[in-house]
Amino acid sequence: MLQANLNRVFNERDAGRRAQAIEELYAPDAIFYEDEATSSGPEAIARAVTHLLGALPPTLIFSMAAPAMQNHGMGKLLWRGHLPDGTSVVTGTDIAQIEEDGIRSLHVFVDAPKGS
Repeated sequence: MLQANLNRVFNERDAGRRAQAIEELYAPDAIFYEDEATSSGPEAIARAVTHLLGALPPTLIFSMAAPAMQNHGMGKLLWRGHLPDGTSVVTGTDIAQIEEDGIRSLHVFVDAPKGS
């Protein structure tokens, strides 16, 4: 589920396909937690991801930094955002509560830049 979220939501630049993926992967009342913001429901989550992607280089690709892990309805994914040449731009961790109807909550932790 978290790998699909990374690929179909955060790597998708087409807003329509991204919104469809969110509808399929997230629970109807899902909550998306970022450092400074919280978004509830698929439409608000789609807007938040669109805003986030707009602040990043358009060629940025998100990849798993380690295999996703799941334990009793909770999931963890370490990820990195990198340019096509492999240069890492950002790294972080997603922690999700996953239930039968999809991702119930997603907490995104962005790592501090190295040297800060």
